Amino acid sequence: MLQPMEILVATYNRHKIEELEPMFPSHRLLAPSDVGLGALDIEETGVDYFDNAMIKAKALYQRSGLPTLADDSGLSVAALGGAPGIHSARYGALDGSAKLSSPERNALLLEAMKGIEDRRCAFYCCLVFLYGEDRFLSVQETCPGLLALSPSGAGGFGYDPIVYLPEFGRTVAELSPDEKNRVSHRGKASQLMNAMLRAAGNPASRA
Repeated sequence: MLQPMEILVATYNRHKIEELEPMFPSHRLLAPSDVGLGALDIEETGVDYFDNAMIKAKALYQRSGLPTLADDSGLSVAALGGAPGIHSARYGALDGSAKLSSPERNALLLEAMKGIEDRRCAFYCCLVFLYGEDRFLSVQETCPGLLALSPSGAGGFGYDPIVYLPEFGRTVAELSPDEKNRVSHRGKASQLMNAMLRAAGNPASRA
C-alpha cells in the first residue's frame, strides 16, 4: 500500500523540482531551503551519472535525515565522444572559469558541432532515492534525439532548445509539459522510480 512521504530533492534547481512534482503526485517534494538547508558546495567527483547522483543524495541525506531523491543528468553527443555528458552543467567552464549560462553553453556546443553531419545525441537521467544508510533505489533513462542547427522553443531549460525529437518534429523546448514528462529522460526515470515506490510502499518506514 502506498504511503505518502516527504521527500527531499537534492537540487537547488527549481526547474528540476517543478518537473519532478507531477511524477510523484502522492508525495510532497521538498527543496533544501524548505528544511533550512542553505546552498551546499557539493563536489561531483563521480565517473558517471549514478556516482554523482549518489554523492548528492548522501550529502543531503546526511544533513537532513530525510528520504532524499537525487538526480544527475546531462546531454551526450555521439560525434563528441559522449561529451559534454556528466559535465553538461559545467560545459565550457571546466578550466575554472565562470559557469556559463544555458544560452552560452548551447551556443558553445552548436559551434563545436558546426559542419558535423552526425547530429545524434541523447539526454541521460539517473535518479537515486536514498532512504537509509546504504539503502537506495536507482534508475537511469535516456531521451535520444538530434542536435538542432539552432535553438528553438521557449519551454524547458538547459539544452532543451537545441535537442530535436524527430518523432515530434520539434525540439524538447517546444513540447508541452505533458509531452515532455512522457518522453523526456527525467520523465521516464521518474515514472519508473514512482512505480518502484508504489511497489515498495514506504521503504523509509521499515528498519
